[in-house]
Amino acid sequence: MSEKTHHDKLPIRMLHDRVLVRQDAAEGERRSGGGILIPATAAVGRRLAWAEVVAVGQNVRTVEPGDRVLYDPEDRAEVEVRGIPYVLMRERDLHAVAADRFEGSEDTTGLYL
Repeated sequence: MSEKTHHDKLPIRMLHDRVLVRQDAAEGERRSGGGILIPATAAVGRRLAWAEVVAVGQNVRTVEPGDRVLYDPEDRAEVEVRGIPYVLMRERDLHAVAADRFEGSEDTTGLYL
């Protein structure tokens, strides 16, 4: 079963301005741009994370399911649905949206800040 199909059948409906997202990668070790392995225990400054929007409430205006969003992992509420961890937040807690649906001139990046 593909991820997209799994998300479409979630037994949950978001209310008001709530957004349900799934984190892109598990927290832990990561690699720098130069290929250096950075352990999960390394102290870093406040780091934002990317996630995929899975469901939105009826009052959400700027994102839709399938969008990738940037958020602060420190300000989150976690929930598990069918054994899969998700993050629940308000739309105002999102910092940026990166989606294919933002089309404009050829020189745009698709990142909507």
